[in-house]
Amino acid sequence: VARRLSLKKHPECQSMAGGKAIEHLAQTGNQGLLTFRLPMQQYRNCDFSFSGLQNLVNNAIVQKEKEEGIQEGEILSCVKDVAAAVQHAVAVHIIQRTYRAMLFCIKNSILPSKNATLVVSGGVASNQYIRKGLQNLADANDFALLCPPPRLCTDNGVMIAWNGIERLRAGLGVLHSAAGIRYEPR
Repeated sequence: VARRLSLKKHPECQSMAGGKAIEHLAQTGNQGLLTFRLPMQQYRNCDFSFSGLQNLVNNAIVQKEKEEGIQEGEILSCVKDVAAAVQHAVAVHIIQRTYRAMLFCIKNSILPSKNATLVVSGGVASNQYIRKGLQNLADANDFALLCPPPRLCTDNGVMIAWNGIERLRAGLGVLHSAAGIRYEPR
């Protein structure tokens, strides 16, 4: 969405990654000016998908470009509102699906009856709006929420390394020797 909105050209977002730019602009946008249908509402499972939402957002952007008489690649006057609406739709989708997963785990006794924990990591955990929504979800269901610091949520490699550190501290499933392990860096 950030690429489609050409946020690298936006004066406030030139040095930001896409997700960070969306979050920044959404802070002063009006999420109510655009409403996006949430993905996969007909499925009562815990799966995530953002492709349908992406199509809806792309269509809305095309429509707004036509209304404003601008070409693709130019900045929409309502770019902050689009960012706010997209961020909100993504957050609600994540929260709904996570809630279903929590209920499934509780119903099937997969989690302990006390001290259940929701761990959120990766890029999604760096978004404060989404993190706050997940914190509210965790609080409402007596779950602890664990997130690495936002500075460690920008790269999957860092996310995986953080997970390894936590597993090492807990003495869980960490190899003591790398002998025999093959890897191919990219």
